[in-house]
Amino acid sequence: MEITVKSFEELSKDELYELLSVRTEIFVVEQECPYQEVDFKDQIALHVLGRHKGKLVAYSRIFKEGDYMQEACIGRVLVTKEHRESGLGYVIMKASMNAIKTSFHTNTMVVSAQKYLRKFYNELGFKEIGEPYLEDGIPHIKMIYSET
Repeated sequence: MEITVKSFEELSKDELYELLSVRTEIFVVEQECPYQEVDFKDQIALHVLGRHKGKLVAYSRIFKEGDYMQEACIGRVLVTKEHRESGLGYVIMKASMNAIKTSFHTNTMVVSAQKYLRKFYNELGFKEIGEPYLEDGIPHIKMIYSET
């Protein structure tokens, strides 16, 4: 998988349309969760794009501390249905974590993880903080990663 990291301004119209389409396909249609996917936070995020044979198959967006959460954070993490169970989730997360370290110069970051993915994030070094909560009707838990 080829990884690129781009600011909103660096995204082409086609890349933006593709990532919004894939995010909507997964987070709204597949998860049956009607919410406002286009949230006007993309403009301040960095976009981590994972492509296989030219097609977007994995994605996340990252924020520096204070832009979305108190800490630097990773969100909208996805792997398309046909590429799940292939390890690409780990690849896109490690690329996202490295992008935070190099772009935002911090080793501390959080995710608002869907609760059923706790083990996945634990394997990447994230630890649960706080109590589970509902976000858009789906159980989540805040998790933190920190290198000291």
